Amino acid sequence: MFPTFNLSDYIMHHIVNSHEWHIPFFGAVGLGGFLTMHALMMFIGTALVLILFLVLYRKDERVPAGLTNCLEMFVVFIRDEVAIPSLGEKDGLLFTPMLCTLFFFILVLNLLGLIPLFEPATANINVTGPLAYLILVLMVVGTLVRNGPKGIWHAMIPSTLPKLLIPFFLVTEVVSILVRTVALAIRLFANMIAGHMVILSFLGLVVLFGWWAMLAPVVAVFFYCLDIFVAFLQAYIFILLSAVFIGQMYHPEH
Repeated sequence: MFPTFNLSDYIMHHIVNSHEWHIPFFGAVGLGGFLTMHALMMFIGTALVLILFLVLYRKDERVPAGLTNCLEMFVVFIRDEVAIPSLGEKDGLLFTPMLCTLFFFILVLNLLGLIPLFEPATANINVTGPLAYLILVLMVVGTLVRNGPKGIWHAMIPSTLPKLLIPFFLVTEVVSILVRTVALAIRLFANMIAGHMVILSFLGLVVLFGWWAMLAPVVAVFFYCLDIFVAFLQAYIFILLSAVFIGQMYHPEH
């Protein structure tokens, strides 16, 4: 029916980063040589998070209600169920603002990608990679600053380990730290890009097969709702694993 329609090009057009913003009824709008679509999404996501907490959030309310109550629910949950159990009370309170910032930033980017006017920035490994690299710096440099060279040594090598096994365990631990960091980036990237590819695939089937694929939009709506859940889940998993990894380095005795 539509012989010129290429499903793979249609999917990649909505996922791959570009220097153009395709706005309905206006066509493609150039973003300039230095700004890409996913970079623009990060700027928009940052602005939304700032508006959320600096403008809409009412800290002076005696009894929080509405949006303030909803935001505080997330903050308290991250503090009590993620930060403190993984890092201890002192470090948990210290890292709660950072974990909350990461959670809301990733969540907003994930949800923006579900709006047709925008694109999924977290479906780009160049976005999730630096976020995971931040956790790597906190793991390694943070341990070195807090506990010194001996602290980072004991974080990787148990004190009761026989000396013959130290070189093997040292290499294993270094690789393990790098693998955990890469896994953080790829897990978020892969889940977000896979969800969008599934939705776009089912919508593309309608163009390819016409009314024979009339159930495809129903399935696409189901996966769209599932993607909303995944957007929250992946933001939560990212900060949970980040807190666990940092806690393992800062408090190896636990």
